[in-house]
Amino acid sequence: MAWLELTVSTLSSSIEDVAAALTAAGYSDLVLEDQAEFENFLEDNRAYWDYIDETLQEKLQGLSCIKLYLETTDSAGLQHLKSTLEHLRQTHTGWGSLELTTKPLPDTDWEESWKENYPPQPIGQKLVVLPYWQADMETDRQKVILDPGLTFGTGAHPSTQMVMEFMEDLVRPGCNCLDLGSGSGILSIAALRLGAGKAIGVDIDPKAEDIARENAAYNGFSAPEFTALTGNVTEDKAMMERLAGDTYDIVLVNIVADVIIGLAPVLPHFLTENSYLLCSGILDTRLDDVTAALERVGLCIRAVHAKEDWRSLCLTRRS
Repeated sequence: MAWLELTVSTLSSSIEDVAAALTAAGYSDLVLEDQAEFENFLEDNRAYWDYIDETLQEKLQGLSCIKLYLETTDSAGLQHLKSTLEHLRQTHTGWGSLELTTKPLPDTDWEESWKENYPPQPIGQKLVVLPYWQADMETDRQKVILDPGLTFGTGAHPSTQMVMEFMEDLVRPGCNCLDLGSGSGILSIAALRLGAGKAIGVDIDPKAEDIARENAAYNGFSAPEFTALTGNVTEDKAMMERLAGDTYDIVLVNIVADVIIGLAPVLPHFLTENSYLLCSGILDTRLDDVTAALERVGLCIRAVHAKEDWRSLCLTRRS
């Protein structure tokens, strides 16, 4: 079945009114793209701006629109939409241009086509990240199997890849790993695939705990090998004491610069003189800020990896 994607340009201030008018005219399943909503998202997630796609942000500047979809054969529906928009232009001059653009979409199996965006991702020399529907793929690499539809980290980002490359050299059989900001659990799972005996993943988002546990199960891992927890180690004293009561050979922190800086004072509590700390998610422009914060708490930079605009650090306690 072939479809048309129809886009109606409007203003952020009137997008809800236009959507209501289109719904009243018989159109459903509307997709609203509101510039103001995007700007609010940025403001509410200021600490995570390092991950905002600047190109996407530029494209969305000043744009609000409504998208809907009709079968290419539905000429009556298309004509009705054009008439509806013409009426709205005449009666609501403050609703923007209400310009209509159309784009034909290919005849595709939409339920399956999204999977094409998640091919196998070889990382380093030993690992490959696979979506769960390719779990049986033949490979000489260690498989890290994920449900990419659950987001929270799929291995595509350079920061995650650099940590996994570091881990290939540092993970030893039976070692103990702590993953702060674990998201999908990808780094914990990679550590276990590389021979770690135990991994604990901690994230402040409770959804991440369930997602990480589910992804671990795809790989055959469960407690006590893998444990997923929800909490903030800088604010939850009980969790801090629980985690600091164990010793870790490798601590993983793949977040963003400002969060790493905030975590810096507690990180030494998880490290022994023989532990490694891997920090990533650091834009090159923030590298000096992060290294200064980590060095202030007694950590020593042992190596820096670079990929595109991102940096990853390997640290130990200062002897």
